[in-house]
Amino acid sequence: MAARSLTDEQVQEVLALADGADSVELKLTVPEAQHRSTAGALGLDPLDAQMRLVFFLDMPDLTLNDAGLVVRARRVQGRDADSVIKLRPVVPEELPQKLRQSPDMVVELDAMPGGYVCSASLKRRFNKVDVRDAVSGNVPIRKLFSKQQRAFFAEHAPDGIELEQLKLLGPIFVLKLSQVPKGFAHKLVTELWVYPDGSRILELSTKCAPAEMFDVAARSRAFLTSKGVDLSGNQQTKTKTALKFFAKHHAAEPASA
Repeated sequence: MAARSLTDEQVQEVLALADGADSVELKLTVPEAQHRSTAGALGLDPLDAQMRLVFFLDMPDLTLNDAGLVVRARRVQGRDADSVIKLRPVVPEELPQKLRQSPDMVVELDAMPGGYVCSASLKRRFNKVDVRDAVSGNVPIRKLFSKQQRAFFAEHAPDGIELEQLKLLGPIFVLKLSQVPKGFAHKLVTELWVYPDGSRILELSTKCAPAEMFDVAARSRAFLTSKGVDLSGNQQTKTKTALKFFAKHHAAEPASA
């Protein structure tokens, strides 16, 4: 789960980004051929997992994604729905202080083998609006997002793009399981993303304070290696894979008469 060898310059950049972040999330995606063996080695029980449906919103050509903006809403089993507007990459010190101090703002450094990125996310939980009504067009999409989220979107979206113009990309079915495995002192989160074509991404992650980043990364690597988990596979990002899948699907649809 630790990053592959970084240059001295990259290490300095990671340290600077982490210093300004609220937390660090260390991530690893497991090759699909090893999903079953990894689940067995870690003692994962799918019946303990929480079900989620993840909806992304973007233009058909992924204009927002290209601009570093991610718009998402989720339905979550046994919990209020939530939405997020995420901007990446960011430099924490360059964010407006008022926004940085918002209780709904989370600045996080994501690190995986071979890469890292710092993001700023404005989040909202809600139960008075049904995500199903919004994605089906029965209520305006903007109802899923707070006034602060809408302002954040307007500031960073490409000129001329409004929330109501965005197309639904999803949903993706997700199983999420959190546990503290025997022999590991941190919470390990497992997410299985199942795409409509049957392909899957299995991601393992753990969060820590920025000051603990390298220590937790080393411990995570040692623990997963001891369980036979492959750390050398090509890494996939869940969001990028989902957006590309649905963008391709939209492009293949016949144009309306």
